[in-house]
Amino acid sequence: MNLKNLTNTEELQSLLEGSQSVAFSVPGNKTARYTFIQSTLKQFHYRALNKRQKGIVIRFLLQVTQYSRQQLTRLINQYLKAGVIQQRVPHKPPGFKQKYTASDIALLAEMDERHNKPSGAVIKKLCERAYSVFNETEYKNIASISVSHLYNLRGSSGYQKQRRTFEKTQSRKIAIGERRKPHAEGKPGYIRVDTVHQGDQDGIKGVYHINAVDEVTQYEAVLSCSRISEQFLIPI
Repeated sequence: MNLKNLTNTEELQSLLEGSQSVAFSVPGNKTARYTFIQSTLKQFHYRALNKRQKGIVIRFLLQVTQYSRQQLTRLINQYLKAGVIQQRVPHKPPGFKQKYTASDIALLAEMDERHNKPSGAVIKKLCERAYSVFNETEYKNIASISVSHLYNLRGSSGYQKQRRTFEKTQSRKIAIGERRKPHAEGKPGYIRVDTVHQGDQDGIKGVYHINAVDEVTQYEAVLSCSRISEQFLIPI
């Protein structure tokens, strides 16, 4: 059906209240729908219509566009104020301009590699000297970097792709105990302790024999316990 052949709201109402259902083609995207609403309002001279006639146009646009009444009212008010319906451009917050480029990060990685990755303050001073003393102009931008931001660049993916350092796990020696022959120096109380397991029989654990000998007096005590643990050793 060609809607342009309709000349007034009465014909539009007859179309909406016809005995036969009419299938309207809904515009595919937002731009097409906005254009359709604007052209329809112009076609029926919406500004000059009375309240009843405006209601007919609104009913028609609701059915065709499938917009909510609140959204359609907003678009109509926009048309009445500006004469056109424009799409809202989403607000894009201003982004921060990237100060240090990929080449600056490459220079930083190269300087770290050359000097075995010193502290941030040292590498900053080296970049400053490369530009101001040795006239290496490629360091002009990176020479003004702050120490804190230098560490940010070191943690960036661009830096990590160019330089990775791996450190081996450092072992730590913790003195838990020392096994050696006691040096009594003639004083009693240095005891040598030996343990002997009697063995298992028929799946039953045997006892442990404890042989304690004083290094000086040679006083000897032989005792037995069922387990080697504080719970059994302290009493004996």
